[in-house]
Amino acid sequence: MKVVNFAANPSLMSRYLLEMRSTEIQRDPMRFRRNLERVGEIMAYEISKVLNYKQVEVQTPLGVAKCDTPDDQIVLGTIFRAGVPFHQGFLSYFDYAENAFVSAYRKFKEKENFDICIEYLASPRLDGKTLLLVDPMLATGASMELSYRALLTKGIPAGVHLAAVIASKHAVEYLNKVMPDDTTLWMGVIDDEINSHSYIVPGLGDAGDLAYGIKE
Repeated sequence: MKVVNFAANPSLMSRYLLEMRSTEIQRDPMRFRRNLERVGEIMAYEISKVLNYKQVEVQTPLGVAKCDTPDDQIVLGTIFRAGVPFHQGFLSYFDYAENAFVSAYRKFKEKENFDICIEYLASPRLDGKTLLLVDPMLATGASMELSYRALLTKGIPAGVHLAAVIASKHAVEYLNKVMPDDTTLWMGVIDDEINSHSYIVPGLGDAGDLAYGIKE
């Protein structure tokens, strides 16, 4: 699996990551959601550089121009609920993409013991298409893996790209073991630790709560 860590080459994305981590700035849920969108937009642009293209001719007012256009059939998938604004950032750039949605959540048995449960899946057929599966936080990697496995019931994609704003080293290592070798993992930044509750440290907290309010 190929891993792209955007933090290795600081860019404007670094500013958005700073704002999402800051306990002062993240009090504004509208700004938090917009920053998720911004990171999604930047990642979409970078991912677009490794896709397949074909050349077509278009008529201009003065002649015919040869232009490159994406040749991949994109399916953009996300995991509810924190993934929605991140997904929208990607969709702003891959506006021609089909879309898939997965509900994955932690079902706690005890305070620090939980299973990942998949309850909802809406997806087009994936056969021969390029799957972009995006979720802001990769703590253990289990939600991403199970969501991918659920999507495989809709067919086998020709290529897979996974994207997250923040990942733990644990999640990166885990996904490297369980995902196909030709998968590319795109990370805004990789943090060293997860705590006993399986939250990324230093991370940014609960992305879903910061975007949409605290859940019971």
